[in-house]
Amino acid sequence: MSKQYYVYIMTNKYNNVLYVGVTNDLQRRVYEHREKLVAGFTRKYNVDKLVWYETHENPESAILREKQIKDRPRAKKIALVEAYNPEYIDLYKTLF
Repeated sequence: MSKQYYVYIMTNKYNNVLYVGVTNDLQRRVYEHREKLVAGFTRKYNVDKLVWYETHENPESAILREKQIKDRPRAKKIALVEAYNPEYIDLYKTLF
């Protein structure tokens, strides 16, 4: 079985902060953000809601996609989330 990699977008309860990340264990990584286990942007801005993600087969493509999304204007990031999850439902529970 091949390993999977994830590019994801998280937000806060007001949906006014966006964080784009990449990981090889989405469930663990989102848990770390939610529980404020890692110092940094997500802890500072209370980013704890997973609103979008996609799967990649290798780390190179996931990292490239993360960079592409990070380089986009905020409006395009919002459009990406809203095309998949218009109500900004927390997708964390769907990972189990």
